Amino acid sequence: MAASMWRASLSLGFRLLQSSFKTANQALQTKTHYLEQVRSHYIDWRMLRDVKRRKMAFQYASERLRINAIRKNTILPKELQEVADKEIAAFPKDSCPVRIRNRCVITSRPRGVKRTWRLSRIMFRQFADHSQMSGIQRAMW
Repeated sequence: MAASMWRASLSLGFRLLQSSFKTANQALQTKTHYLEQVRSHYIDWRMLRDVKRRKMAFQYASERLRINAIRKNTILPKELQEVADKEIAAFPKDSCPVRIRNRCVITSRPRGVKRTWRLSRIMFRQFADHSQMSGIQRAMW
């Protein structure tokens, strides 16, 4: 009896949250041409690992967001929150968006990455200095 009530309340919670969390996929979604390189390979294994993590985080984003909302809702009974805790623990580790690291798509450098262009500061400056980036120019006054 209690288990069926939990399932009913859980499915009701999912249906209620489904309409309000449509933007979760949009927030984590990155365009595929940013993930794939023009070359036929990735620079190193770290970049490949990061790409896999991005794909997995995108794949599990909506489920993870809904279950986390149930986990953190203090109005719901503790038993339901514990069930949600167990479900989150059952997800793969790489499905968590916190594990994604911004890397330069050319050098795979993890630090000093300009998020908009996904280039390290070194590559950004090199391309900007040689006029290879549209709309970017040095400051002049």
